[in-house]
Amino acid sequence: MSSPWPLRHTARRPVPRAAAPREPVDPARIGRRVMRRRAKGMDAGAVARALEDARFDARQDSRHEYLADDERGRAELAEWERIDQLLADAAPDTVYDPDADDVVQGGARCRRRGRRRPESRAARSRQGRGPRR
Repeated sequence: MSSPWPLRHTARRPVPRAAAPREPVDPARIGRRVMRRRAKGMDAGAVARALEDARFDARQDSRHEYLADDERGRAELAEWERIDQLLADAAPDTVYDPDADDVVQGGARCRRRGRRRPESRAARSRQGRGPRR
């Protein structure tokens, strides 16, 4: 025998809370972050070899229509080139450390403050927006 209707439904279930709005996925940012983790501890020679591999991958990707506009691949290649230049200008036995990289730390500070990182002139001109005013 069952209990009467009001007694059966006395326990209430908690109402699920709405999830906090998420930041949109940025494939370029993901690619740079993954690449920096991979480059941590590499010396200039290892970075140069990885840069050549990234350039080869970019050439291969350009031959396939579905990979030609891959933001993440372009961002990874640009980051390898930047780190290669960074280590070329540094002392001979220097290894890459993202914790000591000014560019990485500047981006982290901007994200902590809730702002987007200021874009470079080159990025704005590629997008056809011209100089900031």
